[in-house]
This record gives sequence, structure tokens and C-alpha cells, in this order.
Amino acid sequence: MNPDILQHYRQFSIFTNPGPYEQRLVQDLPDDVSEIGKLVRRQIIHRVTLSNGNNGSNVDLRYGDMTKVPWWRQPEDDILPTAAAMLAELYRRDNRGFTPERSAENKLILTCRFVAILMASILKSKGKPARVRSGFDPYAAPKPGMSCDHWITQYWEDSQQRWISIDVDCCFEDLSFDPFDMPTEVFDWSANAWLAARAGDVDPSRFWNAGGFEGLMPISWELYYDLHCLMNNEIIYLHSPSHVRIGKFQELSATELGKIDRLARLMQEPDKNFQALREVWESDKKVRLLTGALL
Repeated sequence: MNPDILQHYRQFSIFTNPGPYEQRLVQDLPDDVSEIGKLVRRQIIHRVTLSNGNNGSNVDLRYGDMTKVPWWRQPEDDILPTAAAMLAELYRRDNRGFTPERSAENKLILTCRFVAILMASILKSKGKPARVRSGFDPYAAPKPGMSCDHWITQYWEDSQQRWISIDVDCCFEDLSFDPFDMPTEVFDWSANAWLAARAGDVDPSRFWNAGGFEGLMPISWELYYDLHCLMNNEIIYLHSPSHVRIGKFQELSATELGKIDRLARLMQEPDKNFQALREVWESDKKVRLLTGALL
């Protein structure tokens, strides 16, 4: 692996920067990645779990007793977008920080992006190259045959000379694989999903997101999320390039779609094509500049 690429993924972004908590993460948390991941997951309730209550995969209260969460507590994705913000609130609610005994009422209510970012922040704090990835997961989707938008984390394991993919958000689910060393084929990488759907090899409607959208448009969103993640810019769900937003995507020309195809082909091998992706990142305003919220 190119040392410059690994150094790139050791760097904090505006989203993964732990702020004043870096040394505490180094000192207080174990070094074993699976132990870290399980501790991280015990601090967080997914918004779907909160909505479903003590049913489904939480019938055994593995995520805590949802009846103990204050009735006025809402999903916190919009107000805790960075690792520093998440950490500040974790320590404010329980100054022990990453404790397996965190009570349900003191957990953060966040989705997969935030779990992946927090995990990457911790691994970077410990000196490991790490990156967040955005794609689709078929293994925890609520409907058979579907694949839902999902974010995971990767870290570089020097002793094995490879990226190891981990799904901390789903690590307490009943999976057929190790969530702390995911086989490549179990995750639907956004670049592969885009190219397969464009080629007619898979029905685009198989891919959908939690907002209720399916098909090529949400695949394009995940593709751009993933590009920004690869460039250390783990943007929030509401941000995307203007040309793929609702009302604009349907107007894309064949030339514009072909440009996304070329980007996806580069992203299928992001390390091999890192310099080409960096050139796109540094020159293409349509890819780099975002719309959403006040942007």
C-alpha cells in the first residue's frame, strides 16, 4: 500500500476529529477493534430501534429498555454530526464515557453514519488508518431481496496488508458473518451497485434508502457520499451534489450519466485509482460542491 494513502487515512476530517477527547480515547479504550466496536455500539440506540421499542431484535433488550428513554427524546443525527459533538454529549450524559453499563436514557440516538464516524475517529486516535464507507447492506434490510443504504468503517491492518471492513452498527444483530471482518461480497459497494444497475445486471429498485427512495437516484447519493468519505469528508445525509438531487437527477443527460459511470469505475478500486480520484476531487465543482440545508 502506498504510504501516502495510509497517511491520508490517518488524518482527521472535520467530521472524525475528536477535538479535546483524543487522548481520552487513546487512554480509556482498549486496543482490540472488536472490543472497541462493541463498546461504541452500547452507547447508541438506532432511531428504528427507538421507534420499534422492545420488539424485533431488541426483544431481549440487547440495545436497552426503550421504555426507559424519555418520551420527548428524538433522533439526534441532525444535532450531533461530528465525532467531537457525539463525544461531548456522551461524556455530558455519563462522564464515565464508553461504559458497557450506560443506561438507555443516556444513550445517543443515532444511525449508521454516526456509528461509522465515531469508530473511525477512535481508530485514527489510536494511529490506525481508517475510513468510512457508504453503500448498501442486504443482510439487515427489512425486506428480503432488498439492499438498504448503510455506512460502515474500514481500517488498515498492517500485519495482513489489507483493509478490514467492520459493521459496528449491526454488530449485535444475528449475522451469518463476523461484523468485525466482513467478507467483501456481503456488502453492496455503491460503485458496484451503480454500475450493475446501469448495465441492467440488477434491478435498480433493489436499492433503497431510509427516506423511501429507490433506484438509481439514491444509488447516486451513496456513490457521492462514498467519494466524499474516501476523501476524508464524511458529509451528512442532507448534503449532495445539486445535479443528483430530487428534481434534477431525472434530467441528467447521457453524457452526465456516463461521467458518473467513469467515477464509479474509479471507485471500484479506490486505492489503485487514488490519484485519479484526488484529481476529480480537486477540480470538479459538480462533485465537490454540495447542496442541502443552508448550503
